[in-house]
Amino acid sequence: MLQRMLVERIESRILVGIVMFVGIMILIGWVAINENPRMASFTLQFEARAVERGGGLFAANCATCHGTDGLGILGRAPALNSPHLFGYDFFADIKNRRSVLEAERTTLTNERTDLAIELAEGASDRRRVEIEARLAEINDRLNVGIEADLALVQSDEDALNNSILTAVDLGYDPATFSRLTQANWGGTLDAYLYTTLVHGRGQNAQLWGGNVMAAWSQQAGGPLRSDQLRDLVAYIANWDRGDGWTVEDLLSVRQFAIVPGAGGGDAPTAPPVGTDDEVAVLQQIADAGIIGDPNRGDQLYHRRAASQAGFRLGCAGCHEGAVQGPSTDGTWERTINERLTDPLLAGYTPEQYLVESILAPGVYIVSGYQAGVMPGNYPEQLSLQDVADLLAYLRTTDPNYVPPSTQDQANDGALEQPTQQDNAPEQEPPPAAAP
Repeated sequence: MLQRMLVERIESRILVGIVMFVGIMILIGWVAINENPRMASFTLQFEARAVERGGGLFAANCATCHGTDGLGILGRAPALNSPHLFGYDFFADIKNRRSVLEAERTTLTNERTDLAIELAEGASDRRRVEIEARLAEINDRLNVGIEADLALVQSDEDALNNSILTAVDLGYDPATFSRLTQANWGGTLDAYLYTTLVHGRGQNAQLWGGNVMAAWSQQAGGPLRSDQLRDLVAYIANWDRGDGWTVEDLLSVRQFAIVPGAGGGDAPTAPPVGTDDEVAVLQQIADAGIIGDPNRGDQLYHRRAASQAGFRLGCAGCHEGAVQGPSTDGTWERTINERLTDPLLAGYTPEQYLVESILAPGVYIVSGYQAGVMPGNYPEQLSLQDVADLLAYLRTTDPNYVPPSTQDQANDGALEQPTQQDNAPEQEPPPAAAP
């Protein structure tokens, strides 16, 4: 049996060996040819899993400040799903068109100078005709064609500038279209994101109304491992659209990065309210005859002005559209018709409830919202005037609001003393409500 399985003739054995050798070479060649696609497929799967893991980490740790969609929260943290972070230049085509036209103008101007010199040095009649014809073409292109093309470029630039005004109002600067350039960062975007996650941004507290980005790395005392930080970087980097960014993407950004200025913030002009409770704060406002200005309150609320303590607030970022807190619209009416009907708030006035919500947001948590989202450091960031202005602005959210006359304000003072609401029976103030 064994003898039958063996190849007896040496020629046959050689043939079998050759066939086996060729087969092995073909197999090795096939593996070599397909190795790059196989590794690319493996890399793609690995990166996809990293992005998926990073998405979970982002939702659990980052979305509260940067938004679930990565578009930022006004006054709280900048967008990461943003053409600014990825350095997309919306004006690149316009710059290129202008550069080409200006280079053409320089070339034609130099040619015109050379032809004029040749003509002055005494060219032949035939050459003179050629030079004059060419000069006419050059002058027509310089004085009409190029100027018309540059005017069209300028028109397109003006239209683009007008289309991004909303983003500019939020802090976008087309001249520094890249966050890395804005931050004077010389490395890669991945390295910038990773080091930011490792070390945090504690030094920027005043820029963000006291909010700081924590150091997330375990090396710096944070909760995340290095591989988790890299998964987060992969998730954020996956937002890059390359050349596919649109103006609509830019306009959807809710907060751009803030560049620290000289001194790091606005100079304080009045002391903060400190640790006094809402009743004491309202009493101080009334005793001082402070009149709330709803227009300035609007500016404070929407981060267009700094508080007298030198901070810019992030109220609108969480409350406009109910992103992270109850909606701004209808705040005053909702306070009276919904909040003050809760037995836990029996005896409260609208002013008392709102001041407590601003200065001590953890005392009463509205159903459906999480505790700890609203910053608790506003007592160090707001003066008595700031509180009065914010209350005056929030009063305007009542659909039945009627602006008081100047005389009414002078007679009534900034705010009425806390009074018992008709729809709330007089009771002892309740203990602090649990979140």
